[in-house]
Amino acid sequence: MTSWVGRTAVEIAAAVRAKEATPREVVAEHLARIERLDGRIGAFRLVRAEAALAEADEVAARAGLAELPLAGVPVAVKDNLAVRGEATRVGSAATSDTPAGADHVTVARLRAAGAVVVGLTNVPELCVFGTTEGVHGTARNPWDTSRTAGGSSGGSAAAVAAGMVPIALGNDGMGSLRIPAANCGLVTIKPGTGVVPAGIGEGDWFGMSENGPLATTVEDARLMLSVLADTGPVRPEEPGMLRIAVSVRSPLAGVTVGAPYAGAARDAAGVLMRAGHQVRRADPAYPLSLGVTSLAHWTAGTAVDAASLDARLLNRRTRVHAAIGRRFLNGVRGGTAREELRRRLEPFFAEYDVLLTPALARRSPRSEPWHERGWLRNVLVNTNCSPLTPPWNLTGWPAMAVPFGTLSSGAPAAVQLVGLPGSEGELLRLAEQLENLRPWRRTAPPA
Repeated sequence: MTSWVGRTAVEIAAAVRAKEATPREVVAEHLARIERLDGRIGAFRLVRAEAALAEADEVAARAGLAELPLAGVPVAVKDNLAVRGEATRVGSAATSDTPAGADHVTVARLRAAGAVVVGLTNVPELCVFGTTEGVHGTARNPWDTSRTAGGSSGGSAAAVAAGMVPIALGNDGMGSLRIPAANCGLVTIKPGTGVVPAGIGEGDWFGMSENGPLATTVEDARLMLSVLADTGPVRPEEPGMLRIAVSVRSPLAGVTVGAPYAGAARDAAGVLMRAGHQVRRADPAYPLSLGVTSLAHWTAGTAVDAASLDARLLNRRTRVHAAIGRRFLNGVRGGTAREELRRRLEPFFAEYDVLLTPALARRSPRSEPWHERGWLRNVLVNTNCSPLTPPWNLTGWPAMAVPFGTLSSGAPAAVQLVGLPGSEGELLRLAEQLENLRPWRRTAPPA
């Protein structure tokens, strides 16, 4: 009997379209894996076992089954996006348990493409932090369950890395796709502004948040992005010679990048140079004020999201984050810091097509009850682990995390690829070249 667990979304959809597998068979096998593993991993807040099997049967009965790009593919959805008939809890006791009346547009597009939603995944409260734990569960890294999967799309990343689903939906406001993807050995892309509908929280963190895919291969990430963006199939092409800048410098003053991640970026640069690209060591002109700008937007976004909630039901770190953000709100709403950052960085990207950096500065923190820790401790841990992701939310430019190299623990390392608006296809082609030249292990080994 063919096993569909561990197969890519592209492979599963092709088999379902060819009637070599039924959606029910595929979904049931993945539900069984969730039941077996998720007590240890903590990826899901809610598993929709009966509903998912019913949805799988509905997909099988569709007249246009042979045309569906994600026919029968099980998908997990981050618990800050509406799934019809289920509550959207956003990792909090303060949110409503009223079921959503309609799907978020990205969920609707996945379902229209034939995907089956098997569950909603754990997030930190209001998706604020880069670790995933709270009242609804703790998402651990399948490669090392003593460590967090990252955040805020930690549950979605853990589900894919453990082989519980082939792809998952997440979003990224300051690194919330790229951080857990880098921790868990996955491919993701935070698309540029306007490529995929956002509609996240109460204003997309001032337009910084973007929805995107989590996958084990570039091919799956490309396919899922095409569905989310409603662009139709995108054919991969070989990248021509690109001008690539490699930088291992932290954008935030006072934060350093650890040797394993800096080494991964340098090694990836060497691979791309040997593949025929023009690679140079060069650092973007990050302003000294970047740390303050990042903190202001990060906290102010939380202040907006928390405004309508009962603060007594929020974790202390969330309450403090929102309170600080309220002081920044007017400056963020009327400020020009993001436009100034774009103007400062555009000359760099006139000289280079792609920026290659480490994806993270440190390995993922220990899996602990961070939601019970103080605000400053959380901010310091997050900043020291992930100083390289926030600039590209502030600019609104596309950025990817791509597995590359291995840490001493055996867990994956990763690099980040960044480009100007409209360069998503170019970044995906470059990532696929890295994948072909340095293949990675697609799912974590079972414990």
